[in-house]
Amino acid sequence: MDNRNHVRRGKQSSSVLLLTVLIGFCILAIIEILYGQAQIRMEKERLALEEENHQTVQELKAEWNQLKGGPSVGTESAEEAGEEQKSSQAEPEKTLTNTDNAQESKDTDAQASVSANSESGEGEGQAAQDEKQYDMQIVFMGDSIIDSDREEGGVASLISDACNAKVYNMAMGGTTAALLPGEVADFDKWESRGLLGVVNAILGNINADIFEGYRAGEILKECDFDKTDYFVIEYGINDFLSGKIAQSRYLADGSTIGVDSEHTYSGALETAVHLLRERFPDAKILLIAPHYCQIFSGDTFLGDSYSLNYGYGTMVDFARGAGYVADQHKGDNVIFFNAMEESGIDAYTADKCLEDGVHLTAEGRKTYVEYAIRLIKADFYPEE
Repeated sequence: MDNRNHVRRGKQSSSVLLLTVLIGFCILAIIEILYGQAQIRMEKERLALEEENHQTVQELKAEWNQLKGGPSVGTESAEEAGEEQKSSQAEPEKTLTNTDNAQESKDTDAQASVSANSESGEGEGQAAQDEKQYDMQIVFMGDSIIDSDREEGGVASLISDACNAKVYNMAMGGTTAALLPGEVADFDKWESRGLLGVVNAILGNINADIFEGYRAGEILKECDFDKTDYFVIEYGINDFLSGKIAQSRYLADGSTIGVDSEHTYSGALETAVHLLRERFPDAKILLIAPHYCQIFSGDTFLGDSYSLNYGYGTMVDFARGAGYVADQHKGDNVIFFNAMEESGIDAYTADKCLEDGVHLTAEGRKTYVEYAIRLIKADFYPEE
């Protein structure tokens, strides 16, 4: 009897053990199914976001290519996600603006910019400038960060007031430092209105007709550049956002990209600095790196200056490229403003300093110019 009971209890224990194992396998299978479904859902979301980002970039690139061929290329944004996004009186070019907010870009097209300047009395302001006694003359070259808000409260205006400087603002929104693919460094066939176009126009190397309709075209006729104390060069956000411009020809592994240096951000800066120093040896050059930005596609955050990469490095890498160029010219009248780290604009202050993740608010402009003003004053008034 005892043996039969013992056998019965053994069979029951085996059944319980088997049932426990089966339940365990079922639980594991359920967990695996749930985990797999979660992975599939996450992958679908990732692919959808990636596709949305890809489509947005393609649309912006197409619009850039269309606008680039016309007589009035807009004033900045990402091609563009990035450098500058906010709406203005004319539809902005998508090279300095957050991806889907490009239509809210602060940049205006060239024709609208000249018209607005005229209507707002910029010509009268220039006449008043001519009568005033100034301590220095500053020529600005850049994108919509400098081009936007040309009147009181703009970057150039704030620096002018603080430094008692007569300023000539040749910035144009939507422009890049580097030549874009397809643009050639041939003076007879020149098309670029970017940094190298402005510099070569100042030097008389190219036909300045490409700047007709832009404020820069008027300044070319009225400014005596030999009197310039400081050339301010501010580019980089559009170069990064275009997704077409490399930061440098030289890669981290020691290899090189098969493009001319003028088609890279650092190469274009180097060329511009060299040409200006050669022609205006007594003038100083203030080289400004791109500032901190946050890029969005609609309401979706794509990344910031430290994380987003369109294939040629992050925006921080572009800022470091500007620093490298400045470092190569230490002692050569070149001053560097690392706006990425020294402007006071970062992830903590972005909400109050950036109105669309890229363009500066009124408070952002005041914050942005503080360090630049200190650099210029310290250089121009060393005894103080």
